[in-house]
Amino acid sequence: MAFAVQFTSGARKDLRALHTYIAENDSLENADHVAREIVRCALTLCDLPSRGSHPPELLQQGRRDYRQIFFKPYRILYRIRAKTVFIAVITDGRRDMSPFLARRLPGPRGR
Repeated sequence: MAFAVQFTSGARKDLRALHTYIAENDSLENADHVAREIVRCALTLCDLPSRGSHPPELLQQGRRDYRQIFFKPYRILYRIRAKTVFIAVITDGRRDMSPFLARRLPGPRGR
């Protein structure tokens, strides 16, 4: 059964910022290509969304509420709720993720 895939406002901002950065520092053509491929990868989550791995930075905190897939070097972090996949973060996987994720992803309820 297919899942819906939705981009959070934060993920949409991430994608726009990434597109702008690549367009300004490389080319508009490459920026369009990367943005298109990230969206394509994210949309594949409509089938088998649980195939993504748990981010190691979150596993170290005992958190298994987010998963990730890649369009290297970019990481697409998402959460599954009912029959919807919420794309939460799109970022360059080469950055130090622990402090970034601590700021960006809310902890599970009850914590």
